[in-house]
Amino acid sequence: MPRPVIAIAGLACETSTFTPSRTDAPAFHPQRGPDAVSIYRFLDAGTPLAEAADWRGGLIGRALPGGRITRAAYEELAVEMVALLKDIVAEGIDGLWFDIHGAMVVEGLDDAEADLLRRVRAVIGPSVIVSASMDLHGNVSRDLVHMLDLVTCYRMAPHEDELDTKERACRNLVDVLTSGGRGRPLKAWIPLPILLPGEQTSTRDEPAKSIYAAVPVVESLPGVLDAAVWVGYAWADEPRNRAAVVVTGWDEEAVAAGAERLARLFWAARSEFHFVAPTGTLDECLDVAFKAPPPQKPFFVSDSGDNPTAGGSGDVTWGLTELLKRREILSQNAGTVIYASIPGPEAVRTAVAAGVGATVTVTAGAAVDNLHAGPITLMGDVFSVKHGDKHARIEVVLRVLGSVYVILTELRKPYHYERDFTDLGLHPRQADVVLVKIGYLEPQLYDMAADWMLALTPGGVDQDLKRLGHKRIRRPMFPFDTDFNEKPANLSARLIPLSTEPLTGPDE
Repeated sequence: MPRPVIAIAGLACETSTFTPSRTDAPAFHPQRGPDAVSIYRFLDAGTPLAEAADWRGGLIGRALPGGRITRAAYEELAVEMVALLKDIVAEGIDGLWFDIHGAMVVEGLDDAEADLLRRVRAVIGPSVIVSASMDLHGNVSRDLVHMLDLVTCYRMAPHEDELDTKERACRNLVDVLTSGGRGRPLKAWIPLPILLPGEQTSTRDEPAKSIYAAVPVVESLPGVLDAAVWVGYAWADEPRNRAAVVVTGWDEEAVAAGAERLARLFWAARSEFHFVAPTGTLDECLDVAFKAPPPQKPFFVSDSGDNPTAGGSGDVTWGLTELLKRREILSQNAGTVIYASIPGPEAVRTAVAAGVGATVTVTAGAAVDNLHAGPITLMGDVFSVKHGDKHARIEVVLRVLGSVYVILTELRKPYHYERDFTDLGLHPRQADVVLVKIGYLEPQLYDMAADWMLALTPGGVDQDLKRLGHKRIRRPMFPFDTDFNEKPANLSARLIPLSTEPLTGPDE
């Protein structure tokens, strides 16, 4: 029996609609053909999946989370993706792996992933089996589920199982294509009127820990192939933004019952979700951080409202401005403080030209998002310079007010790994306080933090959802609404047939 031919395609960008920044086509770093296959280690030559199918790369693009994708950028990438898939289809195709995030927002479009899949389906046809892998912070609309055969998502936040999830999506696809006679799986979909930030739904903590622990239990039931729970994406304002459950398999009763079991768990726990760390205003967090004794150092503070890996623009200066006003900083009694980071291309160029050891005065930040504070002017010594970063391109560390080390970047960059700091000559484990634009701490930062607080700061991914001003999400929606007596949540499973046409009627 010949191996099935499987194409790979997808675009991913977690997109905030509450930041003025925009995302263009080069930000997706598109990979094509063989390059779009080689980026996945589980498809390396000799691996079981590589041997099980003939994998053909279409177009894969993944952008750093940010603001809306420009319509021109989306059209450019979507048109090329369709053209590449046409060439693969001409030679014969059995399946498609659709590698997406699920929270991509395009100017002038609602539900961008469904629009993209509709274009793809127009090329590959209704007979090709499509399996999608998604972030659990993505959104799963009825339109998207209708056009998919299989769909799964991460089961961990932070996303330590990202590659495992993608591999599972491919393995499920191969299993269906080679199962012989079982036919297309059934899909049970349940949308949930809950919209919470990821920092309240980390699988490190309850109740998300128990909810996601139930996912493989449902998946193990006879007649079930896969089970998935989405938290949804809280920082975009579209009707599809909400939590969801999808279970796939061949036994209708088991698939529906499994989906309803997970939905009931999630709904029953809605009031139990809490932030993953102690929270407060930035000043409240810094009060604790600066007073913390040595065993609690380094003390990490999340400047969460402008987190670039949740969709923030990355150039909000409010947090740094407030930090530098602190009396501990002005009196130079704060110890070693690291701040990551502020984009400022002109500031970086000035510092590079001056060289390490030079004293410079530069202005950075608020070129994109000046809704909360204007550009910040810094005078300090150039501590280090690094060229060639994938995201930042050039990084500069400026030492200001004695022992405050501010990272400036040509382009915005997330700081998630210890090497992000040590490559710049900084040693966060030996610092007193580290402020980083992030929500929940990624694993390496979490492990090195002796203590930690989440500052509820302003920005395009503000953790205080109610002050963002959502207008288009479906209501009622928890926690925006808490009284569901008049309109109880519908936790019944909807069995979704395959359809490649736009659907009519309410998306419920």
